[in-house]
Amino acid sequence: MLSYLHGFHAGNHADVFKHSVLTLLLQALTVKPKPLTYLETHAGAGVYDLHSAQAHKTGEFGAGIGRLWAQRAEFPELSAYFSAIAALNPAGGFARYPGSPQLARYGLRDADHLILMELHPTEAQKLRHTLGGDARIHIHQRDGFEGLPALLPPTPPRGLVLIDPPYEVKNDVRQVVTAVIAAHQRWAGGCYVIWYPRLAVQRDQSAQLLKELARYFPEFLIAELWTRLPADEFGMHGSGLAFINPPWQFAAQLQLLLPRLAAALAVTPEKLPNGGWSVKTVTK
Repeated sequence: MLSYLHGFHAGNHADVFKHSVLTLLLQALTVKPKPLTYLETHAGAGVYDLHSAQAHKTGEFGAGIGRLWAQRAEFPELSAYFSAIAALNPAGGFARYPGSPQLARYGLRDADHLILMELHPTEAQKLRHTLGGDARIHIHQRDGFEGLPALLPPTPPRGLVLIDPPYEVKNDVRQVVTAVIAAHQRWAGGCYVIWYPRLAVQRDQSAQLLKELARYFPEFLIAELWTRLPADEFGMHGSGLAFINPPWQFAAQLQLLLPRLAAALAVTPEKLPNGGWSVKTVTK
């Protein structure tokens, strides 16, 4: 699917949730001195201009990073996330917003490697322009679902995979599950993170995705954050992350962060189930 451009949605509540959690995950994985590999299947452009016509057409960043940035002093555990944004904006603010590849680039060390896949030619070109000068980074213009198992196991042989397609194609759920299973068969020790949107009941495929994952994986962790109740057929009211092989005690970190993050991003968190967040382990 080559019509999706993340510039319309960069910095929204789903990005803030995903990137906050990614920051904690990278910190947990880099505690050990051994180098690691970061892989991403749908890398996008790497950095987004929130002053662009795309971003202002939706204005979604206002209810995402716009809201959290004003409260950043209350989230010391996300200092690396805010520092990555500040590094792109030396004059202040958050107009240049980092996608997950840029956050990984900022958070990883000299001996670590990044493998980024992006199929859209315009986005891949922007990604090369933004991150291509870093010797640690390998950029592939290819289908991430196909490319992920083909590039495994990586060197170094420990690390993290982020899978976050736009889910605009009906069979994206099936492709996610197929790619994760194929990847896990080649690299069972990797940490896999799968992002998914939470949509109105008529369009939401999250239950199907999690059910399919549970058929293959005996245990995995789920974290979700919602900013409002489902209100219409097309809106995204929240998003989720499924973790296969998360770091030790990572669930406890999420349970400390997500209640406060939901309170910061939701308009009326008191009206949402459990205040707008959930962390649970799925087991067979």
